[in-house]
Amino acid sequence: MTEFSLNFNKALEFFSQSTAANIEGILRGLEKESLRITPQGTMALTPHPASLGAALTHPKITTDYSEALLEFITQPFSKTEDLLTELYQIHQFTYSQIHPKHEFLWPASMPCALDRDENIPVAQYGSSNSGKMKTVYRLGLGHRYGRAMQTIAGIHYNFSLPDDFWKSLQTLHNNSDSLQDFKTRGYFALIRNFRRYFWLLIYLFGASPAVSSCFVKKRQHQLQVFPYADSTHYLPYATSLRMGDLGYQSDAQKKLVVNYNNIADYLKTLGCAIIQSHPEYDAIGVKNSAGEYQQLNSSLLQIENEFYSSIRPKRTTQRGETALQALRLRGVEYIEVRCVDLNPYEPLGITETQIKVMDAFLLFCILSPSPSTDEKEFYQGQENQSRIVNRGREPNLTLLRGESEVLMSDWAEAILQGCMQCAELLDQNTSPQTYQKAINEQLTKLHQPELTPSAQILYGMREQHKNFYDFSLDLAKQHADYFLRHPLSHELYRAYVKLAEISQQDQTNLEQNQTMSFDEYLQRYFAQYQACQCC
Repeated sequence: MTEFSLNFNKALEFFSQSTAANIEGILRGLEKESLRITPQGTMALTPHPASLGAALTHPKITTDYSEALLEFITQPFSKTEDLLTELYQIHQFTYSQIHPKHEFLWPASMPCALDRDENIPVAQYGSSNSGKMKTVYRLGLGHRYGRAMQTIAGIHYNFSLPDDFWKSLQTLHNNSDSLQDFKTRGYFALIRNFRRYFWLLIYLFGASPAVSSCFVKKRQHQLQVFPYADSTHYLPYATSLRMGDLGYQSDAQKKLVVNYNNIADYLKTLGCAIIQSHPEYDAIGVKNSAGEYQQLNSSLLQIENEFYSSIRPKRTTQRGETALQALRLRGVEYIEVRCVDLNPYEPLGITETQIKVMDAFLLFCILSPSPSTDEKEFYQGQENQSRIVNRGREPNLTLLRGESEVLMSDWAEAILQGCMQCAELLDQNTSPQTYQKAINEQLTKLHQPELTPSAQILYGMREQHKNFYDFSLDLAKQHADYFLRHPLSHELYRAYVKLAEISQQDQTNLEQNQTMSFDEYLQRYFAQYQACQCC
């Protein structure tokens, strides 16, 4: 059965009275991207610093699309303060290595001043098969969408509920499946509701209402020239251009209707998209005339990561294993929220308040009834996302809900009231009541949109008569000064140096112990997708 149809108030009452349902065991992790830049605010063209370790094998510091696009990965933690502490320490170490080279971290999601597309350096991961595959995948993204789009940064929030919670929820549902099967169904129910409501997170935390004009050069767009400073384009009521047509969106993918009603259909939809050839990408060619790989394949998706979704079901993979294969064999382990912009005002790019709001929001998504979805609702969600991205702070904005249109503010308030009830659940047995305070702050933003990050950024640019580039560069330098004033302890510094050295050795070991050609490696890798689809 697909639907999760439990009554929301009944579920809240049950968990507020149950001692077995331990929601204190929620695990949270962060993946935060940031561009390395020069003091002039241009992208750093230097290789990934060796002193940070090997991007292929380091557990905490890697790269995303470009050599300049750093990605920081925390462990999962049950306490928010521990999560933010580790992210803080990763920043401290990184600044200690890049600042002597006169480099900073760009604080915004939309990129710094960019050179020509072909001059954006693609990330390199060494000569091992897994390293080559990561680089070829990125080359393919560049051919398909352009390299500039791949320089956009964000924060991914990883979230999982403890087994005690799932066991109690299973009892409440009177369900007799295995615990893992029930968890997988439950996470897909969460995902369906998330996709119905995540536009609210974009409104509350979107922080990319403007972009440097160089980013939209030679691209179709509906942006306006910012009237208070040159070289900037924006929309007056925009919230998150990163989540719109300028960001991680793809015309080719718009007709890919991914089914989140159950894991089998999800695997089939993405598996088919990875296996079946796509004419537009077939024209690019897998290899160039010199026999060098230009992309991993000519399918709509090279691998599942290419599907640009606001949320993903996840399972930790083994080396050489595809993400879909891991899901097929072992079910969903956690979900990854991918719609969060970097907050340029914050040195870490995210706040404790944001995390608490997302916790309450995700709990609301799993405790609320989650009926199955259809193609109509899929496209309604895309339209609502577009409206919030481009016009989210517009007075009297309406969104699509079923057969009618509703005021965004009314719908948002109803969702936040549900989140407040979940915040009360999360706050029980704790003091002060930080979750409820966090939700109250968001309720204020509904009636005072000028308090949203997107509005504050445009206001700051107007008041300072600065374009997006200068405004963001000033913040980058402030953040650098902050971390340089607060260096790591000697003990922690040595631990991070040792971690970097171990990662370098791990990469060397991978490269020295290869037993097959790259062609054979890819053949075996993609053979796993055959089990995930029935095209």
